[in-house]
Amino acid sequence: MLLPTKKHEIIESYRQNVKDTGSPEVQVAILTNRINELTEHLRTHPKDFNGRRGLLMMVGKRRRFLQYLNKESHERYRKLIESLNIRR
Repeated sequence: MLLPTKKHEIIESYRQNVKDTGSPEVQVAILTNRINELTEHLRTHPKDFNGRRGLLMMVGKRRRFLQYLNKESHERYRKLIESLNIRR
């Protein structure tokens, strides 16, 4: 579960301006954090099939955000991929 303090830290580090909370960079960073936490959960609970489905849905959503960002600005896309250590 993503705590509000952790979410605020992620938003602070990836936002484009002071009021930015919904840019693709912020959303990908939040999804990446949730994906990493859920991956650790599934390592200890391998039969949690509903959690696995949620993980796959989040990965797909993140992939769509990354495709959009790559189409809009390849430089921002590369910078985000490198900072989050995402394989593409």
